[in-house]
Amino acid sequence: MTPIERAARRTFHSLRTRNFRLYFIGQVVSGTGSWVQLVAQTWLVFRLTHSAMAVGITLGFQFAPLLLFGAWTGVLVDRLDKRRLLIATATVSGALALLLGFVTLSGVAQVWMVYVLACGLGMVTAIENPGRRAFIPEMVPSADIANAVGLNSTVFTTARVVGPAIAGLVIAAVGVGWCFLINAVSFAAVIWGLAAMRPAELRPSPPLAPAKRQLRDGLRYTWHNRPVRAALVLTGVIGLFAFNFQVVLPTLVRRELGGGAGTYGALLAFLSCGSLVGALIVAHYGRASMRIMIAMAILLGVAMTAATFAPSVATEMIVLPFVGLTSMVMLSMATAVCQEATAPEFRGRVMALFGMAFVGSTPIGGPIIGWVSQTFGPRFGLGIGAIAALGAGTATYFAYRRSDMLVPVDASEIAQATEPSVAVA
Repeated sequence: MTPIERAARRTFHSLRTRNFRLYFIGQVVSGTGSWVQLVAQTWLVFRLTHSAMAVGITLGFQFAPLLLFGAWTGVLVDRLDKRRLLIATATVSGALALLLGFVTLSGVAQVWMVYVLACGLGMVTAIENPGRRAFIPEMVPSADIANAVGLNSTVFTTARVVGPAIAGLVIAAVGVGWCFLINAVSFAAVIWGLAAMRPAELRPSPPLAPAKRQLRDGLRYTWHNRPVRAALVLTGVIGLFAFNFQVVLPTLVRRELGGGAGTYGALLAFLSCGSLVGALIVAHYGRASMRIMIAMAILLGVAMTAATFAPSVATEMIVLPFVGLTSMVMLSMATAVCQEATAPEFRGRVMALFGMAFVGSTPIGGPIIGWVSQTFGPRFGLGIGAIAALGAGTATYFAYRRSDMLVPVDASEIAQATEPSVAVA
């Protein structure tokens, strides 16, 4: 076996598990469709309003439910069969995309309609996001979790490469409405993959019986689990200020670079190419590392600084792959840290909080960065993200530079550590 073959086998070895392979195929198709819709939705709102802030508000409506209800949906995920839950969320998401497509193609689309449907999709995402993240360890052996997380990240980074390109072509050829119909059809692949799985080969955690204080217990468990807390805080800060590319890039293309939908799609594709390489690096590495997570956060700040001052489309195309690579390695490592350092019975709640830190920060960060980009220029929006990544990465390094233990923390250990001491007379 050649070194290349050994590297490929190590990078993709989780795909030998049938259930994960079916999941992977369905997510590749659906993830591409979701990015087609996200690019089309961004362009539709910008075309209707010519406002970067309106784009940020749209993303805010879409991700606000995860921020508001994510902690409670984590409890729900721990109580339910995750495979059946994901089938239901895919069905509803497909119906919402279909409705948005009909509204747009009929020529009656208004920005408030996009807001409403984006909020509806956000309600579904608030359940689907932690369910999907918590389902990964149930499909593969524990030794393969980090590899599966990395490969799962390649799903969305591949979609970020292919989806924007497809969206740009479809918008230019037949109009923005068809992008939403493409996304609606893509959810059939998710439903097929989940339905075709062999339930007996899954490794589900015991369902959580309904009881009081389960949300509070999950929050306490997360806060006193130091590796998980580090990953969540770092992801939350960077997600709030740095991961707003869908808000900044349309304005950058229009106001600074003189491009259109094709240029916007191309920049997202270059960004996503770097993300794809980063996800494959994590999959090949095969284990979680807090040190790599922190280092990539700092390097992300450096790359975003370069993107802030890039003077042309060509230089942005050179810089953005490094932004994508560092951001994806940091995010994938943060996900793997949370997966490996969390006891199975808390995984739904912890991953719900992770989703709140990453995706749920968009309702706040999107409008803020949109307003900054609209008022002071898109380069200021990128610069704020660069400062946030540098600052958060550096602060996390000094706070947690000796913490690289990722053994799952038992709930009894958390309870014992937080139990108030009683003085004995």
